[in-house]
This record gives sequence, C-alpha cells and structure tokens, in this order.
Amino acid sequence: MDAPDNFKRLLLAAIPRLRRYARSLVFDGPRADDLVQSTLERALSRWQQFDERRDLLLWLLSIAHNAHQDGLRREARLSVLEPERMEQELDRQAVQPPDIGLRLDLLAALRTLTPELREPLLLVVVEQLSYAEAAQVLRIPPGTVMSRISRARLLLRRILSDGKPPSRSHLRRVV
Repeated sequence: MDAPDNFKRLLLAAIPRLRRYARSLVFDGPRADDLVQSTLERALSRWQQFDERRDLLLWLLSIAHNAHQDGLRREARLSVLEPERMEQELDRQAVQPPDIGLRLDLLAALRTLTPELREPLLLVVVEQLSYAEAAQVLRIPPGTVMSRISRARLLLRRILSDGKPPSRSHLRRVV
C-alpha cells in the first residue's frame, strides 16, 4: 500500500531540516545525502507505523539517528583503510569547504566532540528541539540530554578560546 499524499507532503516539508541534521552528523555532503535518502526510504516503507499524534520531524530525526548509528556499527565491522588511503581521505575532508553555514573554527571544534555530546547539542541548538524532544529522538533521558549539552558547551568554549581541544587529562569521568 502506498503512503497517503498528506504524509508525503509532510515528508517533503521536513527534508531541509532532516538534511541539515544529517550534515551535522556526518560533516560530509554526499554521505549526509545518503543518510537522508536512507531515512526517507525507511519512513516511506514504514509509513503505517507513524503515529499521527506524534511530530513527524521527531520521527524522521529518530530514524536518521538510528540509521546513522547502524552505519557506524557497520563501518566499524567492515571498514579497513590502508594508511595511505586514510591520509588521503583525511586530507580531502580537511580541504573540503564547509557548506552548512558554520564558522570554520566552530565546525572544527564540533568535529572534536564525541557523537554522544555533539548530537544532543545540535538537536537543541540548531534544530531547536526541546530537551524532551531531543531525548525522544536519541532515546535517552532528558536529564542526560541536559548534562551532555552542558559538557559539550563547556568543551566548545575551551576549544574556541584556546584554539585546541582539551587533553584527556582535563576530562572527568563521572561514574
């Protein structure tokens, strides 16, 4: 059964924000486009699972987040790069101009954050989701979202003021 036209219209309207979120996750235009494509395919194939009382954007961001995590797990199992090819890839990414409208220093600082810190920060600050909505997308408690955003902001301030990421010795692990 094909998705209803109203669902398709809502899906099309959400693409710009979904694309922005995907780009902030992977920092690479073509890979972000692949993530958006995968998200849209999953949403269209499972449109009957969508609860109309829920916000479609949150549902799509959850699908994108899960698809991204699936991709990271798959790459960790399958991806082996020779050292020369890895250096070429890093050089290519370093010279590629950012196209998501961020300052170069901020973009570089965001890249140094772990995904666990970067994702909630981008959902709340860039996508303007509430803490509860970001928690729903990431499937973590709202308090965890708040603490991760707080730590991410602290690290970004340090990186942007010093020009370099803090060493591991400055980071505390709370058990």
